[in-house]
Amino acid sequence: MSDLLKDFLDVKAVEFGVALNTLKAYRNDIYQYAEMIKPLLPQNVTTEDIEGYLKHLNETNCQPKTLARKISCVREFYKFLQSEKIITENPASRIRLPKIGKSLPFFLTEKEIKKICNSNLGKGKEKDLSLLRMRVMIKLMYSSGLRVSEVVALPENAINYDLKQILIYGKGSKERVVPVTNEVIKGVLEYVEVRDKSLGKRKSKWLFPSSKSLSGHITRAGFFKGLKKMATEAGLDATKIHPHVLRHSFATQLVNSSVDLRSIQKLLGHENISTTEIYTHITTEKLANEVKKRHPLMQYKKNNQNEKV
Repeated sequence: MSDLLKDFLDVKAVEFGVALNTLKAYRNDIYQYAEMIKPLLPQNVTTEDIEGYLKHLNETNCQPKTLARKISCVREFYKFLQSEKIITENPASRIRLPKIGKSLPFFLTEKEIKKICNSNLGKGKEKDLSLLRMRVMIKLMYSSGLRVSEVVALPENAINYDLKQILIYGKGSKERVVPVTNEVIKGVLEYVEVRDKSLGKRKSKWLFPSSKSLSGHITRAGFFKGLKKMATEAGLDATKIHPHVLRHSFATQLVNSSVDLRSIQKLLGHENISTTEIYTHITTEKLANEVKKRHPLMQYKKNNQNEKV
């Protein structure tokens, strides 16, 4: 259990940038849950067992917000176990959260993404391999909506340069094809040229190899640290920026460009459309512009101004 929990918390910290206090809460919540289901192992738990745990929480007069966090933690834990193929079915998938206000996902604007990519990791060398690698990975996540786990483990042959497409093996070994922009293709080719010179005669099946990791490619933790450093150098609040924010930003940009949810769902590799619906929020700027363009009172004001002229 302790090994599973450590791996779960590592993923939450590195891929999603979960704050230290939240990680501590997750740890306490999972240990509390593990104590309640003893002697069962997490892999052998049924939906009924989890419902028994929730019944216990309700009997202790647990506040709705705290209850929602504990349920969410258990659900996220089982999603992690399923993604790691430790379990085949998620017993917590049908457990519902108590209704409380939802927070909208934090996202970056195109201008902020450019600021991050223009920072230099403190190296000051435009052709530095680690800098080029970070820029390409950030742009891949922002322009194609890749998960950090997908981008770090991209095989060398994942990109079809002629069709400008990437073949992704996502969660549950499901394949999907996503488009890649001309700008990103150009950046990848520039990076590959520098990378190949650095590798010399050594070969790697990974697009982003690393001699320091056991996997042979850059790790999620390595990317996380690089992103934080670049965000700080760009003058942004790095405490709010983590790899998944780039994916949020990709989806938000598409929603605000009126791309339909089903298409966004396919690009993100979401199994359920309800997961994609979180991105139906619209930026304040877009709302304001729509009101200015379409509201009759705004048109009336514009006409009056024209008459005065």
